[in-house]
Amino acid sequence: MPTLPFHFVRNIRLHVIAAWCLGYGILWAGLAVKAQPETFGGNPDSSAFIRIPKDTDDWTRHFRIGALVGMNINASFSESGTFNISGNDPANGIYDNGYVRPDPTGDPNYTSNWGYNNASQYNAANNTITMNANTGFSTSSSANSGAGVFPGFEMAYGDNLWYWKHARVGWEASFGLLPIDISYNSSMSATVTQTTFIFNTGGVIVPTAPYQGPTPGALLTNSPSSSTSTSSPGTISGSCSLNVMLYTLRLGPSFYWDLTDHIGISLGAGPAVGLVSGDYKYDEIINAGGVNAHNAGRIGGTDLVYGGYVNAAVMYHAQDNADIFIGAQYMPMSDAAISGGGREGRLKLGGQLYLSVGINWPF
Repeated sequence: MPTLPFHFVRNIRLHVIAAWCLGYGILWAGLAVKAQPETFGGNPDSSAFIRIPKDTDDWTRHFRIGALVGMNINASFSESGTFNISGNDPANGIYDNGYVRPDPTGDPNYTSNWGYNNASQYNAANNTITMNANTGFSTSSSANSGAGVFPGFEMAYGDNLWYWKHARVGWEASFGLLPIDISYNSSMSATVTQTTFIFNTGGVIVPTAPYQGPTPGALLTNSPSSSTSTSSPGTISGSCSLNVMLYTLRLGPSFYWDLTDHIGISLGAGPAVGLVSGDYKYDEIINAGGVNAHNAGRIGGTDLVYGGYVNAAVMYHAQDNADIFIGAQYMPMSDAAISGGGREGRLKLGGQLYLSVGINWPF
């Protein structure tokens, strides 16, 4: 079997080695392009950040949207002063333990259209029925309420301005929307103003309590024969709540680093402003002398809040133009207050934390 000349074998080996080197170089260049941005004519080994030209084809911008949950958001509630009670209307014959309304026949003196709740209201010896109305109360109290987890969403847009090897520096702006509902159940003491109204039964047989007319023959005078007002100790029990929407805007510098071909991290910090808009609601029962009055209402309001943020996110490069991210954000802000008529609900945003997850699109 003939042998090949030495120089021929040597040339084959050199070509094979050169092919391997070329292939390895192409592979490494491909991985390097995927793992880091273009050099834009700069020195890739430089230790300085290089500005990215505006006309580059490289992906410098991004848009992301995701779900978030807000935590460590609290509220305080306070009442101080004298308050009217909305649950009754004595001027139109509506009381806390009964009613006296005009007679269906139009009788100007007596009516069968009446009712009462308790047997203790009827005085058989005097032929009278007593009606009571808690018309107001005064109190001074305050309480704090913790909160749970509130779901919302956030979207952000940003651009990169400088690069350094696997890192980029730029800016990011975002808008967030977070519904918040914090409730508090309370029981407190109060001084209650109660008015007592006396009605004559006209000597008729009074139906046993509880009774609701009209019933023919069961008559009561249309107007009270007397009324007196007293102040007595009482209690207030019920709930109050803040039902608001928190809108946030933030803008600040961002830093991005590709750790591997598939994993990157981003960091950001800067100022933030927000708008809190919604209602302070209350629903309470005022009790004095065994008589209960229902009082409910709402106070609307809007307040501007401000602060700052620090955030971090981990990106998984699912494909060239889509990332899946998980992020965390700390955004302390000033308090927001909704108040009126001696009541105040204060939303405390000084320690709010956010966790988020969603999709990021570089372009």
